Amino acid sequence: MENKINIRQITIIGVITAVICILGPLSIPIGVVPISFTNLAIYFALYTLGMKKGTLSYIVYMLIGLVGIPVFSGFSGGMTKLVGPTGGYIIGFIFMALIGGWVIDRFWDKWYLALLGLVAGTAVCYLFGSVWLAYQAHMSLGAAFSAGVIPFIPGDIVKMLIAVLAGPQIRRGLIKANLI
Repeated sequence: MENKINIRQITIIGVITAVICILGPLSIPIGVVPISFTNLAIYFALYTLGMKKGTLSYIVYMLIGLVGIPVFSGFSGGMTKLVGPTGGYIIGFIFMALIGGWVIDRFWDKWYLALLGLVAGTAVCYLFGSVWLAYQAHMSLGAAFSAGVIPFIPGDIVKMLIAVLAGPQIRRGLIKANLI
């Protein structure tokens, strides 16, 4: 059966989850919402594992952080992070992975279509994050958008471009090595 996950796939999911756990805490505090490498790690997870397993690797990472292991930005963890100002982004990453992964599964070798998928997924993540930030920080949606989205667009575009340029090369190498 194709839908069953075998030991090799579980191992690869674990390795990619570990990569997210390594990159996720690395952040640059610039305000309420820090610059994080979590989204870049997720973009690579999608190229490496596809939508379903890439999203699963992020969810495992998220659960590791929610039980208190300091894998979130700034080496933080716990449920307080989910209910704090950046919790909407943590949830939004799931939808980013689903949307971006769906497109990458179909067009991984067409960088411009993969980029559009990542842009769409990231926009949905921004929406979840901004709505929650506005609620949690008692600010307008416009103020939350200004604090939690606008400063991140240039860097996120660079991360997406890195992913769509390097991701297919990584995927080809993993396919050639019969790892995916």
